Amino acid sequence: MEKSEMLKKVNDVFIDILDDESIVLSYETTAADVEDWDSLNHIHLVVAVEKAFKIKFTSYEIQTWANVGEMLDCIISKNV
Repeated sequence: MEKSEMLKKVNDVFIDILDDESIVLSYETTAADVEDWDSLNHIHLVVAVEKAFKIKFTSYEIQTWANVGEMLDCIISKNV
């Protein structure tokens, strides 16, 4: 799967979980850029992304992400 396809799929997860059709993620997007992306919703987003890609993240991986692009790099590292 191409990284741009992954971004669209992750964007769809964010729209669904945060119930906000206006969300448009980029590789540089951070939690500060998305309304309602707080610590509780972060957990919901991670679980939904894991389910969407049929993968599991470690706590260490999740803690190292600075932006959506780093989340996508982690997904890619799992051979999705």
